Amino acid sequence: MQYKQVGLPRWRGFNLLGMFTTRNEGWFPEEDFQLISELGFDFVRLPLSYRFWTKGGDLDSIEPVYQVNEKALESIDACVRAGEKYGLHININFHRAPGYCINPGEKEPFDLWKDEEAVKAFAWHWDLFAKRYKDIPSSRLSFDLVNEPLGTDVITREEHKRAISAAVRAIRAVSPDRLIVADGMGGGNVPCPELADLHIAQSCRAYQPMSLTHYKAEWWTPGKDFPEVPHWPDLMSDNGVWNYQRLVDHYAEWAKMSQELGIGVHCGEGGCYWYTPHDVAVRWMRDVMDVLQGYNIGYALWNFRGGFGILDRTARTRTGAATSSTGRCSRSCRHTKSKSCKRKGRGTRHVHVTQAQPEP
Repeated sequence: MQYKQVGLPRWRGFNLLGMFTTRNEGWFPEEDFQLISELGFDFVRLPLSYRFWTKGGDLDSIEPVYQVNEKALESIDACVRAGEKYGLHININFHRAPGYCINPGEKEPFDLWKDEEAVKAFAWHWDLFAKRYKDIPSSRLSFDLVNEPLGTDVITREEHKRAISAAVRAIRAVSPDRLIVADGMGGGNVPCPELADLHIAQSCRAYQPMSLTHYKAEWWTPGKDFPEVPHWPDLMSDNGVWNYQRLVDHYAEWAKMSQELGIGVHCGEGGCYWYTPHDVAVRWMRDVMDVLQGYNIGYALWNFRGGFGILDRTARTRTGAATSSTGRCSRSCRHTKSKSCKRKGRGTRHVHVTQAQPEP
């Protein structure tokens, strides 16, 4: 391939979702960090909702945005320590930031891309993290500013850069050498060369084509009809035909930007929802991994446990209990839900590994 990613190690790992939304548990079991390391990976991304460490219920006003719950931050401290213990780079990401979340239905009192008060709060929270972790080197810890900004059909590149720049200034005032990452626009799919003067890295995604990776995903609006079971390669999606060469062309934009402008690139999320046929997911994943490796781009799969994960890759009942189409805890677990298996949630050494486990 003509271009290579420069500026970042080719980290490989997973997203852990303990504080992804306020519906999550709000903590991270140490055994996940240990297992990720034992499997040969070296990177963990933590997509966080800032609502975990702010006090109050629904944010009808701005005041609760600045009221910090110290106890919640201690859970993140534990992740940073686990990263050091198990040799994992920890990447802290605001999946939900003051004024913005890509997930629909998340109520905010202001708009990160339009309102100055939201930009101020965004920078304030990153200042909080910069001060908290100022003694942790960038080799162990990086900051990914905000998850999957909108595309240029909704916000301008100038509005996006204004918010990103404010956070960068706040962090650099405290921790000048901190490794900072900005997700690409358009849900992480569009490179942002205009951020080159900020001297930060950027993060892409591995979800294309969405009709394959998000097949039957309940929250993905365009996929509600699901006209056909996806196949790979040569899948016609809403944005054209996807195959190996299309993947090569897609990531070439990122590698070119990296090599020409010196911007490090990492793939912060990627994977297939559990409804995608297994053989299709494996063929697609092999091609994606091959292309990313060819461009020297590392990755963090979405996710470690759950519907996209390599562990507990199951459907969920209305009560939230993990089930599968076989009636077992997961596809490869020998224990039925009602008898031997004691894993009801967290804190055990019993691990359910699916057949979809990738190689490092």
